[in-house]
Amino acid sequence: MANSISLNSKAISTDSKVANQGEVTAARAKMQLNVSIMEASASISIGVGSNPQALLYKSAITSINEALRAELGENAVQNAARLDNSPQATADRIVSLATGFYDMFRRQNPQMEDGAALQKFMDTVKSGVEQGFKEARDILQGLKVLDGDVAANVDKTYEFVMKGFDAFAARAAEPKEEPEAA
Repeated sequence: MANSISLNSKAISTDSKVANQGEVTAARAKMQLNVSIMEASASISIGVGSNPQALLYKSAITSINEALRAELGENAVQNAARLDNSPQATADRIVSLATGFYDMFRRQNPQMEDGAALQKFMDTVKSGVEQGFKEARDILQGLKVLDGDVAANVDKTYEFVMKGFDAFAARAAEPKEEPEAA
């Protein structure tokens, strides 16, 4: 008897409530990236009886859901797949998550001047994002799905992320208003 599972091939992102609170850990982000990769590779229905890998996949999804249950509720993988995964929405989440670490970076580097700190931070997050996009493209290429709309959406997302980083850097570089002395 073949049991089957069918999952959407949408990307997983951090829970916006958690991201806004700055409580997203690198481990959780990495785990969610891994879940999204698994989701993307299972864009078709898989019959457990006819494919032993399907049993492994189903077991992994079940275990991931159990591990995330306390923090993200029941069926975290499936619920996260329902998020808006358009290039703009995905880019907004990436930019929000990455730039959310700027204040912590500044606290850890108080000796750096504002401009130098901002430049170092932006270089670091851009480098990480570039590496992440390269790895994602390599995975999608390996799955033979990096063409047409998929490739275009990856490129659009990357473009929106870089524009978001530029906008953040411009805002962060603006002089801070000092309270007027009375």
